[in-house]
Amino acid sequence: MSTDADLAALMAQNPGTVLLTQAATPTEARLINDRIAAAGGTERPPVSLAGIPPALLDEPDLRLVPVRVAWLPTEHAGRPATQLTALMRDPYHPSERQQRRILARQPGRAIVLTGEPATVDELRRRWVETTEGEADADFAGYVARRATLALDRAEYQLRGPRYKTPSLVKEEILASRRFRAGLRAVRRTDGEAPSLAEASQILDELAAGWSRRLIDVMPVIGRLIFQRGFDPQIDYDEAQVERLRAAMARQPGILLWSHRSNLDTLVLAAALQEKGLPPAHLFAGINMAFGPMGAIMRRAGVIFIRRSTADDPVYKYVLREYVGYVLEKRFNLSWSIEGTRSRTGKMLPPRLGLLSYAADAYLSGRVDDLLLLPVSVSFDQLHEISEYAEYARGASKKPEGFGWLYRFVKAQGARHYGKVYVRFGEPVPLSAFLGPPGGPVATDPAARRLALNKIAFEVAWRINQGMPVTATALLTTILLAMHGAALTFDQIRMALADALDYLASRAIPQTASVPALAVADPVRATLDTLAAGGLVSCVADGPEPVWLIGPDHQLAATFYRNSLIHFLLDTALCELAVSRASGSDIDPVEAFWAEIGWLRDLLKFEFYFKDREEHRRQVREEMARQAPDWEELLRAGPTGADTLLARMQPLVSHLLVRPFVEAYRLVADVLVHDVLTAPADDAAAYEAEVIRRALGLGRQYVAQRRLRSSESVSVLLFQTALQLMRNRGLLEAGSDIAERRGVFLAELRDLLKRLDRIEDLAIRRYIRDAVRDPVE
Repeated sequence: MSTDADLAALMAQNPGTVLLTQAATPTEARLINDRIAAAGGTERPPVSLAGIPPALLDEPDLRLVPVRVAWLPTEHAGRPATQLTALMRDPYHPSERQQRRILARQPGRAIVLTGEPATVDELRRRWVETTEGEADADFAGYVARRATLALDRAEYQLRGPRYKTPSLVKEEILASRRFRAGLRAVRRTDGEAPSLAEASQILDELAAGWSRRLIDVMPVIGRLIFQRGFDPQIDYDEAQVERLRAAMARQPGILLWSHRSNLDTLVLAAALQEKGLPPAHLFAGINMAFGPMGAIMRRAGVIFIRRSTADDPVYKYVLREYVGYVLEKRFNLSWSIEGTRSRTGKMLPPRLGLLSYAADAYLSGRVDDLLLLPVSVSFDQLHEISEYAEYARGASKKPEGFGWLYRFVKAQGARHYGKVYVRFGEPVPLSAFLGPPGGPVATDPAARRLALNKIAFEVAWRINQGMPVTATALLTTILLAMHGAALTFDQIRMALADALDYLASRAIPQTASVPALAVADPVRATLDTLAAGGLVSCVADGPEPVWLIGPDHQLAATFYRNSLIHFLLDTALCELAVSRASGSDIDPVEAFWAEIGWLRDLLKFEFYFKDREEHRRQVREEMARQAPDWEELLRAGPTGADTLLARMQPLVSHLLVRPFVEAYRLVADVLVHDVLTAPADDAAAYEAEVIRRALGLGRQYVAQRRLRSSESVSVLLFQTALQLMRNRGLLEAGSDIAERRGVFLAELRDLLKRLDRIEDLAIRRYIRDAVRDPVE
């Protein structure tokens, strides 16, 4: 990049240079000419990029230097003075009248930039290499694009990493030799080859056009929305921010984030801006591209993609090439690894589609490496959980539109929801899992899919491990454990004391509000906040107030409880494995590990597990924390196992695992007693019918108190139950299908009995401790 004073030196060193000027207004053209004259002039007159004479490109040794004017916005504290008025008046592209005013009052805001020079011969060689280079008439367009891109790079160096934005993406992709060759090999579903025009239409739908003013303004608008209900300051781990900054400087990165709220993208954009980090192209569902908002969001770097692309090979090809091009040019990307919002509070299974396209870019050598950057965005409370609870009860998802947006923003300002937390996990390099480009993973589809699954689970694991426990999550977990029964303030504090000890012993990340719960006032303040939101009820008519989560709010409250469930999962599995080992006919330690494996398989669609050996190490570590002599106690027989279970604390499996097992049991009940078998032609309708019947059965069981609470009566859990049963072949027709379903139902009932036993033990322990150690 050269600016003003460097222009003279550049021309003095290369007197035969031709300047290619890019001026949007007469004022810019005059300014460029004035600066050229001040620098001593040129032997050959400047040429406008908008009309390069063909004869100019017949001189192989001619050196071409692109030139444009960059306008600097006014600054505040070293940063652009971002104002919402920038939506109407672009400080980076002022009108001609504004340009004249700036030159009269603040001439330093106008910088004449020069891009990287190149000779005609160099440009022609690149043109032939990267495009099909058949028509000389196309060469002038190629030169103009390369000049524009060189100026964009110069302007990025001037403005800083936040303004590194891709341009001419559609034009560059369509002109690419690689893209055209690949497109000729694609066949539509009707067997016909797609045209370049068809690919162009898809790129029009995909291509996001960056606007520097929207880079500044959209995070401000987003902050105004989420700050209506949250503290103005986002909570960060500063060491993680600096690690992310260093990572994004080394390699292009893909920000993969947990998705709990429609606020996630607003928060992440504000966080990147606040910390001076480069922006990232955000992938979003095309359902969010409604009205003028879609056009604005595209200009802010959002790429809208179709929800389903399985039946459109042309769209899939163009999307893959689009992702590859953006990454090849070292721009960052961003999307939810879950693909959609989690309405349960825990992470959903990862989606591999976009990640697979990123892997293609790496394995084909388009990038040296890619860094996957895990991000967790979490909140003390969310107004959306009431919507999630309704969806879990069977309600339909409301379509997005201006009415939906108005209601969302209005609800956001209804009350104070606490703080927002952003955590950046340790980066995951693709090369560590995929090996070198062109290696075995690149040529073996099975090995590639296995590697992608491992990568996705590793990223999700790091997101989970970085997500801090909040005071809301802790208190809702305690109150949900009572299945609708109320607790006094002292009882809540006693349960909190055990929970805080457990979190400390495991070094589990937590927000600053959690350690504060050791003191009475923050506990009462958190309860008051939950009560103000209607999630927790306070009954204050008796001699002392009591708090509870009633049946109508249990489904909503599970969202917060499930945000910490992954930290407690190994503890829960250990309890259940010990309870199984106590009555086993084989070696108790072998029975323990067999049960761990069975539970992993049962819950594999609910939770992220490390590979088996690593998970065994984690389980051993948890058992050693509970009792260093755990294997000796198990081998001592039922009495030793009972002693071991009695020593384990806190007991959590009945709180965490039961809702999933009860939901699976309801679906299994429907399949066993209604003898439903999936038809070959309409699996979706069949599964919808199973869910409908499971909802009805669940409501009946709740009324009969055959379920501990209503939280297991959830469409979301039933969907996972069907996924598990499909994986086990329990939805297929077959002569033994009724028997196999019956065996599975019996296994679930046995597991629920063991959960009952652990819950009884937990209640007895709680009563004993309450008598022995009352809270002061």
